[in-house]
Amino acid sequence: PAPAPAPAPSDSSLCAAPCAASVSTTSQVASDAHSASSSASKKPVFGGGKGTLAVTDSRTAKTYQIEINQNGAIKATDFKNIKAGGDGAGVKVFDPGYVNTAACKSAISYIDGDKGILRYRGYPIEELAENSTYLESAYLLMYGSLPSKTQLHQWERAVMQHSALPQSVVDAVNSLPHDAHPMGVLLTGINALSLQHPEANPAISGQNVYNGRDKNEVRDKQIVRIIGKMSAIAALAYHRATGRTMPSPNVSLGYAENFLYMLDAHSGNVNYRPHPKLARALDIMFILHADHEMNCSTAAMRHLASSGVDVYTCVAGAVGALYGPLHGGANEAVLRMLMRIGSVDEVPRFLEGVKARREKLFGFGHRVYKNFDPRATIIRRVAEEVFQIVGRDPLIDVAKALQDAALSDDYFIKRKLYPNVDFYSGLVYRSMGFPPEYFTVLFAIPRATGYLAHWRESLDDEDSRIVRPQQVYTGEWLRRYEAMDGRPQVAGGVDAVSDLPMSNATRRRLVGSSVAK
Repeated sequence: PAPAPAPAPSDSSLCAAPCAASVSTTSQVASDAHSASSSASKKPVFGGGKGTLAVTDSRTAKTYQIEINQNGAIKATDFKNIKAGGDGAGVKVFDPGYVNTAACKSAISYIDGDKGILRYRGYPIEELAENSTYLESAYLLMYGSLPSKTQLHQWERAVMQHSALPQSVVDAVNSLPHDAHPMGVLLTGINALSLQHPEANPAISGQNVYNGRDKNEVRDKQIVRIIGKMSAIAALAYHRATGRTMPSPNVSLGYAENFLYMLDAHSGNVNYRPHPKLARALDIMFILHADHEMNCSTAAMRHLASSGVDVYTCVAGAVGALYGPLHGGANEAVLRMLMRIGSVDEVPRFLEGVKARREKLFGFGHRVYKNFDPRATIIRRVAEEVFQIVGRDPLIDVAKALQDAALSDDYFIKRKLYPNVDFYSGLVYRSMGFPPEYFTVLFAIPRATGYLAHWRESLDDEDSRIVRPQQVYTGEWLRRYEAMDGRPQVAGGVDAVSDLPMSNATRRRLVGSSVAK
């Protein structure tokens, strides 16, 4: 399906190919894309395929037959039938962090962590980074296929025409402190945006608003609004710190180009144009960050969507999860680590500190990838292109020395610690003039596309239901309420409220007095 038809823009900057602003990414890289004609192009039988799992309960000597579906998955609810007295409940599957739990079926992106593969709708990430644009890849993620020329023009036009922000959103952001963290500002803007469209809020307009007769139009309207406005809110967050007035979006520019325009064009200078290769480099970064299967923030998006809450709140919740230093904030940690190392000569001592657990190595290893993160290889080449324009960041030599040393050390090889997407992305963003605290915002802008693709998919998923995980209860079993006089003088045990110190400002107020009139 395609968005509602709209007049195609005439500006040539909206073409799918990067043209003169091309940035080399994959031509020299042995990648997943190069294996398309080999046996690797055959879809594997996931988990060994369909069959039956025989489970014998040693407590009762009973054997249960549990079906394995064609995707190599079993239903967790089938274990509820395995009972052995007690409280009468069946066996639960305990999986902290959902390490081996599939919460949904999805056709959006695919990762093979052992082989270092990432694909969007079947297309290798290397091919998309080399040939596509962010908005074309966004269309692919959203609707399942690469667009035709007409569809791409309609899509680009629709997104760019929805990039302007309502004044009330601008006012909400402008009410924040100048030193507010950019991610907090971004969240404020998204939440303020949610209040602008009550007609698209199921809590106001009815539970069926996203699945009614005009469901495609209603869904697509919110999709282009959010993708279009994410870059504008991000630019507004940037200027909350600079103190400058953000110029209005230039809808004749490409997505990444317009974002840089909103950062750097002085208000009223409509003729300003960002460097085309920097715009293309940022566009590639946006492609690489657009989706990454069932990560923490995408799972949060689906979790929230299952309640039927409006899509703006879903995106805000997902961005909130991305804010965490273990997720979207990791590239900032990498940069600070490299700055702390300081020079190539200090790399050996730092790695010895890592092995002795005195130091923490950021940017290596991944929950999914047990091989090179394919995005990291692409970003390293983007970094070299950026350095040619803005100058070489001396930390790139530290990063390269750290990578080479770690990859030749058995300690890290045995633990399958390879560079991930965060290792080089911070260097690219720093070289382009972004402060470290803004890095996660640059992650959030494109990831909104992935969130929305999963939101859209979840609305049509026949298995979708409100997310309500089980727990293993470990607390007190039954206690009786005690009157205050009968409780111990020091109640609460280990878990009790801390002795919270007063601030000096509070002490100042308390020592003051009121003057009687």
